[in-house]
Amino acid sequence: MAAVCFYFQVHQPCRLRDFPFFRIGKEHFYEASALNVEILNRVSDLCYLPVNQIMLDLINRWEGKFKITYSITGTALEQLQRHRPDVVESFRKLAETGCVEFLAETYYHSLAAIFSPSEFERQVKLHEKAMKNILGVKPRVFRNTELMYRNDLADILESLGYKMVLAEGARKYIGSQSTNQIFVSENNKVRILPRNFILSDDIAFRFTDVAWNEYPLSAEKYAGWLHKISGDNACINLFMDYETFGEHRKEETGILEFLKNLPGAVLKNKKFHFANPSDFLKLKPAQAPVYHSPEWSSWADEEKDVSAWMFDNMQKDALSKVYELEPVVKELGKPDLLDVWGKLQTSDHFYYMSTRYRHNPVHQSFNHYASPYDAYLNYMNILSDFKGLLGL
Repeated sequence: MAAVCFYFQVHQPCRLRDFPFFRIGKEHFYEASALNVEILNRVSDLCYLPVNQIMLDLINRWEGKFKITYSITGTALEQLQRHRPDVVESFRKLAETGCVEFLAETYYHSLAAIFSPSEFERQVKLHEKAMKNILGVKPRVFRNTELMYRNDLADILESLGYKMVLAEGARKYIGSQSTNQIFVSENNKVRILPRNFILSDDIAFRFTDVAWNEYPLSAEKYAGWLHKISGDNACINLFMDYETFGEHRKEETGILEFLKNLPGAVLKNKKFHFANPSDFLKLKPAQAPVYHSPEWSSWADEEKDVSAWMFDNMQKDALSKVYELEPVVKELGKPDLLDVWGKLQTSDHFYYMSTRYRHNPVHQSFNHYASPYDAYLNYMNILSDFKGLLGL
């Protein structure tokens, strides 16, 4: 039977407050608390709560035949636990169904895999602990920040006990192979689920595009596209931001009705079923194509690389400066300073600094700064203040 793997990213960064130069050395709180709570409440009311209820209803309606997967960042979990415990409880109810899988990732949604293997390992373990303590689950499959992957990451994941990871399914990484199958890492130790980015983006980005020749998109039409994918061992990986449903695409667009109708439309074909990533770990290992990414891949933009975070000199400077602090922060060993340093690694801060994508509407929709330069200067002011706390 062909499998449909429906995965959602849940992430909310701890956005930084306005921190002009004159505050350096005088104030040491960096989070834009009011803005973070405002956005968290909005997304919770438009997406997390209502869509979690839809998912729960669908699981019950289809008696376990509908399965979904999430990865929730530590920064999102932390904020939800503090300000929206009702949302946390709704995720717990989903976990109790046995039809929902939760993945591991870096706690701070960081680029630590690129800059510091030791910090990467610390954040993965921190995230595992949070998932166990807050949701009562133990992740078995890994999803790195923004689907970032490079060949040597497989060695690190294997050492941490992970046998499967999610990645981007762009042609430059899978070659001429079909994206609708399980791949294997170059060291043959980790299985890789590549995202079908065309079918994923049909929902995440093109659903409301009136100029799209497939607009409007119905659940029946979309399921028909899935049903055209042949092969008993086909694995169709649909990965997207959870906020697609209700927040990025508002309820009045029909996106929630589409979601309610999709499982039934897919399951009309008896050769198709829904699966979680860990379901594929139960399969007997078979000959699989190799996923080849000698450089860092991701699901961002057309390039499918890490240029959204590391292209500009401002981004490179900020990243190098924050990771230079690792020896000092860890030698001090103070939990509060480690947490601040971790939050300063969140990928969103560097995403805001992109001049290459300054006029890209997707980038701008997430950016609360007037310009990339404002984002950079504000970040560097905060970093200067933080270095003072470290005695530098």
